[in-house]
Amino acid sequence: MSQRKFLVIADDTPEFQTALRFACRRARSTGGHLAMLRVIEPAVFEHWSGVREEIERQARAEAEAFLQKMAEFVIAETGAAPEFIIVNAESARQALRSVIAEDPDIKILVLGAAPHGRGPGPLVSSIAKEGIRWGGRNLPVTVVPGELTDEEIADLA
Repeated sequence: MSQRKFLVIADDTPEFQTALRFACRRARSTGGHLAMLRVIEPAVFEHWSGVREEIERQARAEAEAFLQKMAEFVIAETGAAPEFIIVNAESARQALRSVIAEDPDIKILVLGAAPHGRGPGPLVSSIAKEGIRWGGRNLPVTVVPGELTDEEIADLA
């Protein structure tokens, strides 16, 4: 039997933390599982392939370390280790399209909106404008306000 996955984009924005807390609560309350996607955008240093490969290797190592650090929080919140997904892609939207197309267990995408009126962020704006059909299927998207408190998340999730 497949287990419902909540997918969160693990980036360096403040709204990621809010989206992660919300997704953890939803996963725990519904018996789901959390997956974190870290996108590595291509290195622009093109002169020597050895240098580019080293930059890409370092970016992957940093992505793994970041996800490992976030996993401690996820385990504390849900009781289960999250799935790590690291993708090299031109953009988060491109990475999402391929990841969602390849994994039918991903049932909900959880995104954070920028806190304090800074706008929804480029990915949320893109989804609102272009739609949310991913990899040949529709997928619900939960947009979590970036300024939600832990108490509000507990109440909503």
